[in-house]
Amino acid sequence: QVQLVESGGGLVQAGGSLRLSCAASGRTFSVYAMGWFRQAPGAEREFIAAISRSARRTNYADSVKGRFTISRDNAKNTVYLQMNALKPEDTAVYYCAADRSVYSDYVRTSTSDYDSWGQGTQVTVSS
Repeated sequence: QVQLVESGGGLVQAGGSLRLSCAASGRTFSVYAMGWFRQAPGAEREFIAAISRSARRTNYADSVKGRFTISRDNAKNTVYLQMNALKPEDTAVYYCAADRSVYSDYVRTSTSDYDSWGQGTQVTVSS
């Protein structure tokens, strides 16, 4: 498995931007497709975005499409989530995760498809 540490969360006003980072260590980062998820209080963890190993494929939840961008730098063992035009409903703890299937080009959306998770970073958007 790979160890993941998120950073970059914080408090921002509606309409603002944040860039989340997820640094990986352990097994070779480039063998994993990666995903971002979020969980608001009292809600289930939901899919936000995913990116394939090569970054050729991406996938987004409808709620963030056009506002959020997922990217990765395999040389830096890091995946990013650029979040623009933030809304109060984007408030949640954001998690990055590594797909359980190595060497795949999946961009999957289910939490059960991922088996390595970071500790999460809080994003709060004020109105």
